[in-house]
Amino acid sequence: MNVENKTTTPKGDIEKVKCLIIGSGPAGYTAAIYAARANLSPVIIEGMQPGGQLTTTTEIDNFPGYPEGITGTEMMADLKKQAERFGTDCRWGLVTSVDFSSYPHKVVVDGNKTIEAESVILGTGATAKYLGLETETTYAGSGVSACATCDGFFYRGKDVAVVGGGDTAAEEATYLAGLCNKVYLIVRKPFLRASKAMQDRVNRTENIEVLYEHNTKEITGDGVVEGVTLIKRLGHDDEQEVKIKVDGFFLAIGHTPNSGFFKQFITTDANGYVITEPDSTRTNVPGVFACGDLKDSVYRQAVTSAGSGCMAAIDAEKFLAERE
Repeated sequence: MNVENKTTTPKGDIEKVKCLIIGSGPAGYTAAIYAARANLSPVIIEGMQPGGQLTTTTEIDNFPGYPEGITGTEMMADLKKQAERFGTDCRWGLVTSVDFSSYPHKVVVDGNKTIEAESVILGTGATAKYLGLETETTYAGSGVSACATCDGFFYRGKDVAVVGGGDTAAEEATYLAGLCNKVYLIVRKPFLRASKAMQDRVNRTENIEVLYEHNTKEITGDGVVEGVTLIKRLGHDDEQEVKIKVDGFFLAIGHTPNSGFFKQFITTDANGYVITEPDSTRTNVPGVFACGDLKDSVYRQAVTSAGSGCMAAIDAEKFLAERE
């Protein structure tokens, strides 16, 4: 979800709401379902990409309740329909600034609409980092993925590549190695940045081949990923083009939590993930709650996001009840 980091509040009529939800992925929509059933009359600002990152995913097979699988777009449409069934007001829009310095909290949408909210649930998610290749976009959903746990199942018995050299890349590579025939781990440096324990796991896994000092030039294929062209560094000014055949290309170079527009008010860790109280979705600002990938740098699954969305709505309901 894209937002702008501004702090000005436009003049004009101010709409007052009991519960405002920012973000419309599994966390946001689930929070809306629970908040609506609790008679909080939630308003959800869906952002520029209603449904969030899952709408860029083709088949989802690991979300409970869909035994035959479902596309990300269809699942998000189902969640939105369920939220609306209980009275959620779903709105397309972009949050351009917030003011959590006083209560009720003020949120500005599209630069000209001010909403005054008694409770705010943040579910803006996190954006996977990409290499910036044009072919990453070309093959998105057709062999390019940023989540091995989500999509690895579709590559059973096949050859895949994972890009990255940290713990996440090592974890993704070893996970895929249990499913795939061969895993190439593409590392731009001459060493892995992963912890010693993760390096040992990679080195002990026979079907992982680490390609050190390789950079991805382009992804190739006819409609779907069929191979990757790499540039191997041979010396100070010498390099070699290398082509490998793969059916899947996994990015494991990190995520960026979409927290920039409210970081001046909400406590985050060094990477921008929102810090909440233990066993809770409460942030450092009373009445503001965080859920989903915005606060989760470990699991990043649709089902865990949905679960934390439920928690956020329950926490918001309790907060409002205590104020009455």
